[in-house]
Amino acid sequence: MPVIVDPDSTTARRLLGALPPGCQSVDNTERLLPWLAQHPEEYVVVLGPNISFGDGVTVCESIRVSRPATSVVFVRPALDTALLARAMQAGAREVVAMDDLHLVAGAVSRAHQFSQALRGPDASKHNGHVISVFSPKGGVGKTTVAVNLALALTDKGARQVCLVDYDLAFGDVAITLQLFPSHTIEHAIGSEEDLDAPMLNSLLTRYQDSLKVLAAPSHPDVRERITPLLVSKVLRTLRTMFDYVVVDTAPAFDEQTLTALDETDECIIVATLDVPTLKNVKVALDTLEMLNIGGGHRYLLLNRADDAVGIGAEKVETILGMNVASQISTSIDIAAATNAGTPIIAASPQHPSSTAFRSLSTLLAGEPVSSSKGSENGRRPDSDNDRFAKLFRIKR
Repeated sequence: MPVIVDPDSTTARRLLGALPPGCQSVDNTERLLPWLAQHPEEYVVVLGPNISFGDGVTVCESIRVSRPATSVVFVRPALDTALLARAMQAGAREVVAMDDLHLVAGAVSRAHQFSQALRGPDASKHNGHVISVFSPKGGVGKTTVAVNLALALTDKGARQVCLVDYDLAFGDVAITLQLFPSHTIEHAIGSEEDLDAPMLNSLLTRYQDSLKVLAAPSHPDVRERITPLLVSKVLRTLRTMFDYVVVDTAPAFDEQTLTALDETDECIIVATLDVPTLKNVKVALDTLEMLNIGGGHRYLLLNRADDAVGIGAEKVETILGMNVASQISTSIDIAAATNAGTPIIAASPQHPSSTAFRSLSTLLAGEPVSSSKGSENGRRPDSDNDRFAKLFRIKR
């Protein structure tokens, strides 16, 4: 999955348009090194024309020593003999002019061939993670969680993320982000056998450079025509195109949702602090356990988590038998940001809810997060939970 380095967004988009779907971009060489650290399968770095030649040479020399299987393609405004010679000495595989994008595409293709010959056909295959946001009950803020989590996972552009709206009857991702998609998953119906990255890329709506959206159909009746095979094929294809695929699921155990959950690496279970929701979540967890879906990879998120309602995190952990991974407190700021079409993590990065979403994304990305955990069996010590335990028939 090639990465383009150029500070000019217009130039980066021109280069992205000439390269295979799934190519990504960073805006400076300082951000390139962390990117490469997270993408060991990267086979080519394209240095855009707005990167200074000196910085490009430094990058080439570093990659030549530290990642000899990763090619560097220099794209320059104009070519001359001295420039070509110095770039090749530094370790660039090819140097091409910006005015011929076909040559850029050809250089990237040859870099891919070199990588396959050196490391094998599967070495440069990208394999992103699928994270589903699920709740068996509607109205708990699942879409708000999915949208903010997807933005947090982009890590300010360091990762490429796709947000998929699989609430196929009443999905709200597009309207939450104030997007007006010209294509949705509806346009992939019937293409189960030949769906590929270029076709799927044409159905995505860009929210920002590092986040794209696959919108739900605009009419509820389309849901019946979207097969589980298509649901699965879309997610498997998106894995090869993005670092993370965040799925906003329907609040139901229909066949499309079950298929999405079966393709999931990590599952965020969203609950609120009320008895009906917790009852439904308990039943849902038992169902997931029975179906062997997401075992060991489930995270509980409490939304609108205010102890004043009489049920705290400790009681929830006892009721559900799992630790609370994150809590989002009730805040009018979240609703205001959503209504304005700017999720809270973008509208107010320092807001406590934004901090919680970033912490959750860090946990999902495999980075350590300091937090207090319960006992070894996933439950906190008992307090005055007998009433709730009896209500939910938990064996204690």
